[in-house]
Amino acid sequence: MDRDTDYRLLGPVEAWRAGRRLSLGGPKPRALLAALLLEPGRVVSADTLIDVIWGDRPPDTARSLIQSYVSALRRALSADAIETRPPGYLIHADASLVDRAAFERLTGQGRQAAAAGDHAGAARLLGEALDLWRGPALGGIGETLRAMADQLEEAREAALEERIAADLAQSGRETELVAELTALVATHPTRERLRGQLMLALYRLGRQADALAVYGEGRDVLADELGIDPGPGLQSMYEAILRADDGLLPDPEEAAGPPAAVRAPALLPPAIGDFTGRDAQVREIRAALTGQRDAMPVVVLSGPGGVGKSVLGVTAAHRVADAYPDGQLYAELRGATDPVTPGEVLGRLLRALGANPPEGAAERSDLFRSLVAGRRMLLVLDDAGSESQVRPLLPGSATCGVLITARSRLGGLSCAHRTDLDVLETDAGSRLLAKVAGESRVRAEPAAARRIVELCGGLPLAIRIAGARLATRRHWTARTLAERLADERHRLDELAVGDLEVRAGLGLSFRSLDAAARTALQRIGLLAAPDVAAWVIAALLDVSEAAADRVVEQLIDAQLLHCTGVDRAGQPRFGPHDLVRVYAAERAEAEDPPAERAAAIGRALGAGLWLTGRVASATPSGAVELHRGFLDSGGPVGAASTAPRHLVRPVGPEATRRALADPAAWFEAEADAFAAAVERAAAYDLHTLACEAAAALCSSAYAVGNRFEAWWRSHDAALAAARRAEDRSGEALLLIGLGQLRYEQDRFAESQAYFRQAARLCAELGDTRGRAAALAGLGSALREAGSLRAALDALSRAVDGFRLLGDEPGLGLSCRFAGTVHLELGEHDAAFALLDESLRAYRGLGSRRGEALTLRSIGLVHRALGAYAAAEDFSDRAVRLLDAIGDPLMAAYAIQARAKCRFRMGYWDAAAAELRCVLETCRAHHDRFGEALVLRTLGECELAAGRLDTAERHLSDAAIRWSALELPLPRARTLRDLAATREAAGDPDGARALRAEAREIFTAYEARERDEPGN
Repeated sequence: MDRDTDYRLLGPVEAWRAGRRLSLGGPKPRALLAALLLEPGRVVSADTLIDVIWGDRPPDTARSLIQSYVSALRRALSADAIETRPPGYLIHADASLVDRAAFERLTGQGRQAAAAGDHAGAARLLGEALDLWRGPALGGIGETLRAMADQLEEAREAALEERIAADLAQSGRETELVAELTALVATHPTRERLRGQLMLALYRLGRQADALAVYGEGRDVLADELGIDPGPGLQSMYEAILRADDGLLPDPEEAAGPPAAVRAPALLPPAIGDFTGRDAQVREIRAALTGQRDAMPVVVLSGPGGVGKSVLGVTAAHRVADAYPDGQLYAELRGATDPVTPGEVLGRLLRALGANPPEGAAERSDLFRSLVAGRRMLLVLDDAGSESQVRPLLPGSATCGVLITARSRLGGLSCAHRTDLDVLETDAGSRLLAKVAGESRVRAEPAAARRIVELCGGLPLAIRIAGARLATRRHWTARTLAERLADERHRLDELAVGDLEVRAGLGLSFRSLDAAARTALQRIGLLAAPDVAAWVIAALLDVSEAAADRVVEQLIDAQLLHCTGVDRAGQPRFGPHDLVRVYAAERAEAEDPPAERAAAIGRALGAGLWLTGRVASATPSGAVELHRGFLDSGGPVGAASTAPRHLVRPVGPEATRRALADPAAWFEAEADAFAAAVERAAAYDLHTLACEAAAALCSSAYAVGNRFEAWWRSHDAALAAARRAEDRSGEALLLIGLGQLRYEQDRFAESQAYFRQAARLCAELGDTRGRAAALAGLGSALREAGSLRAALDALSRAVDGFRLLGDEPGLGLSCRFAGTVHLELGEHDAAFALLDESLRAYRGLGSRRGEALTLRSIGLVHRALGAYAAAEDFSDRAVRLLDAIGDPLMAAYAIQARAKCRFRMGYWDAAAAELRCVLETCRAHHDRFGEALVLRTLGECELAAGRLDTAERHLSDAAIRWSALELPLPRARTLRDLAATREAAGDPDGARALRAEAREIFTAYEARERDEPGN
């Protein structure tokens, strides 16, 4: 260590030896030296030094230049002054020879003297500290390290104000202070404490009017420059001067010197000025530590690393300090890093209490309990590692209170009040970001600031680091940082500043786990699902569900996994914090071979595929199963999955029972996890499994609740993998799934394009079943778009294909769609024949959903023939079936059909009430087609009831939505109803124009209405 060189940062950056200033070179080498001296005893990375010196625009030769600056500094200082230590450099400097360290030591001593009542000593020590300053901090290096320079300047101003306060506490110094304070207030007109001190000095000299004038000037300056009023301290000084408060005069006894009484220990660290968002927890801790009690209160504040336990603990301790007048003790136990022994901690506490610690740990514990017995003392134990580390430190007296912070919940401690700390809500996180980065930065870009908080997962440590990076990079906008954080691959790299680093904190918790828990966390992170059930974790680890449960409990105890809730299927779901997930995935990529990672993802997806197959077998939906067949191999087309058998993994009985008990709820709960697993399988080129899973799920999980985003993500990823592998059969399956997705989203033109691609590809492959499925989808999309003859052609070919194969799900689907096209064309007999064939197929299959949808379609044919009672009966049977299987959206369509029959039979009010409920269901499912359909039906109902204004509103609304969906036939039918409404309202010309427009559409599309009278 260099003990001969003095380093100066409180002014121009300089180094002196033997009374001679050393030549350090230009601003950049001196900036590098300052950056190293500001981090004493710590390695400063080369990347940080580059960022300090050049910001976002370093030259290509930046690393070489850093090396040359270090070499030059070594020549100027000494060869061993700066050590190269990966990933950067460490300076060896005697702290006593760095003026910043001397300044902090002297100011600390001055504050202690002031707290002890030794105001003369405080003024002397603080004055010595201020004498170390030679000009603006970190001078001569340009704008580099500006934020740190500002912090040092703020420390200088605070020390100056405290020195003046110490002078004012001694009588007889007011005259000289007035001159000094007048100059200072002129230089710093918005510093309210200086202005208040000047007012006090003037008042003590009998210049009350001048003191009040100083207040008035300050009020005007604050209003003009900052747009604010004077703070409570300055206002209180003003009011005290107005009433000539005797408390403003110096106390003669205070000038006599420090009191002889021994002060109570006060070891709490300083309270954090930017404490934010934990008011409820502070109240909870305060109530536990200050309420009525029969035993000593012990509060355990637990939470994951970086969540702000220490900050909250210290803040709460300061808030309850008045309830413990005999002293506040504090000890940092370093439980997450290098745990301190109880004996060592007790030695420090005993010395703070003025006792000489005995040798043995047990004797120290006994003496500690004896000394605090009967005294109202608070003990804060920060970062406890275990119950065994804490128990020897606990007082035995009910008059004491204990506040413990720990990553684990310390469940073995009895009679403890536990407070679990979670991440911050977005609003509270935004307030914290504003306090660290600056209010103006956040106000300028509130959306970007909220995005930063979200990308930090609400973790206070991450938000503080993000705020510090913004504060020290004035050329960055909040949007810049948000964009940098959005890239998960580099997010943890961005969340580091100085000695604060999210990755390091997560690493401490991660390294405390055993091998099984570390592997589980890595694989959960690798899967990248928002949350998972225990059976997924079992598959990832290739263990039983009971073993997986034990691992989950360990991860929960370590605060690295949390229960996100219980899903509708009754499964507890578990997920890590977003930053924990990113870290875990990073460790998996670094530590696990690619083959192991791929195998784990394959097992998880294979287990999901196995469960999906069990559910589909037990409760067939009636959808066409899109598993690929064994083409041209003599095997049956449409046979079971060709995914590798060792990856289709059976699942335990409990998970199977839950899935079978409520398939709709289970599929809804697992949709996002399945999508994530398909994406990861595709990324590892498990294309066969990814294609099988995506294709199997499109007719089950994603169709429930319109999980369109997950549907798209899984198919898009699997399709890319299939194309990379030139797997044309898998590609065809996925194109059919994408066509169905666009159909469900009412994007019928895109749906047709996907189905056409799939049909061509299946024809080339000789896949009769796949081609029939694609044609059935194409026909359904053409039907919705009003291309009835083209739809019937495609559906007829699909029916022929499925009849040839004897495929009941395919027949049920294609016959039902073809029957509804015949209905649209007014060909009722053909419609009945096909719908009867569809119904037989679905009943033979045991598909209650398919049966219900076909019953609704049969009801539509009866209604078109005017047989309303029969139509209502068929619709009602469909409603009951769909309610029983838990399909609210399709049940809404059946209720709509039933309501239309009812209002046609004169039950207008009952039908309208049903339709209003159905409208809300469609909106909740974001079903634009259903919303337009129900609005039109409501309009018809109101028209039949004679409520013309309401009818006009609903029908106009429906017509707008049909236009947006580009569906001409439903729009034409709505225009026809609007024409009837206008005619009833006495507008025959408007009615004629609407009928003419509707007739033109009916004729163009050969719809049944073209031959109806009045059209």
